[in-house]
Amino acid sequence: MSWANESIIEEFLLLGFSDQPWLELPLFVVFLTSYIVTIFGNFNIILVSRLDPKLHTPMYFFLTNLSVIDLCYITCTVPQMLVNLLSVRKVISYGGCVVQLYMFLALGATECVLLPVMSFDRFIAICRPLHYSVIMHQRLCLQLAAVSWIIGFGNSVWPSILTFQLPRCGHYVIDHFLCEVPAMLKLSCVDTTANETELFFGSVVFHITPLTLILVSYAFIAQAILKIQSAEGRQKAFGTCGSHLIVVSLFYGTAISMYLLPPSPHSQNRRKMASLFYGIISPMMNPLIYTLRNKDVKEAFKRLVKRVFLTNN
Repeated sequence: MSWANESIIEEFLLLGFSDQPWLELPLFVVFLTSYIVTIFGNFNIILVSRLDPKLHTPMYFFLTNLSVIDLCYITCTVPQMLVNLLSVRKVISYGGCVVQLYMFLALGATECVLLPVMSFDRFIAICRPLHYSVIMHQRLCLQLAAVSWIIGFGNSVWPSILTFQLPRCGHYVIDHFLCEVPAMLKLSCVDTTANETELFFGSVVFHITPLTLILVSYAFIAQAILKIQSAEGRQKAFGTCGSHLIVVSLFYGTAISMYLLPPSPHSQNRRKMASLFYGIISPMMNPLIYTLRNKDVKEAFKRLVKRVFLTNN
């Protein structure tokens, strides 16, 4: 009977913010603005990093990968949210839900692997400066980036399949504004303890382990920076690492609150807010953090604008 009901579900109803309809128009404006800022900011980082020869370094290569992740991240969630905020029926197709859940998982896992890679790059640059160009050669950078994408997208296949294989007995109302694993598990009419346990341990592997590696890297980096004699050298080193640390704090802090904190009476609202930050605010903040705090990116952007202006005139 459950599988028969399963076959007729062609779309899911996303409750989102239906209980607070007065919020929908302001949220539409906020999300649309965030989407435009994110697209513009990340696209600029990709463009500047590729077109300016001075930014053809491992640091900006990995930053370009992060910008691509952020662009995909916000695109897999926000357009559907914008449509639903202005619609009476807030629905998503079955296929759209499958793609959204998988992409949300895969892109998050990819970023979880890429951020420690970026910290490793900073570790080599500051702690082994004389060997940096030898260690962080182009082939290694390509391999590290490829491994991040392969692990992220490969690891997310199985939990996505397990989530959608669970019988839902006709349940199709998702108490969320996107298709996310914990919200989808609540639709199941069977015991999901095994799925929740697997999700928890997967979150530990992809959140706590990388965060630990990053903190260890920055412990060595801090020691090396304190040994730098010139104040200008220390300031430059702290500047390049500070942006990455802010991004790490935003990303992992939100992710841990989503997947690793114990449930509470308000856990669903907490999860919605964490998902907003994880999938919308963080991708928007990343390019702002890197451009506002990074002198090289700002100067490269000025050179690009100047070049375009001179070409057109």
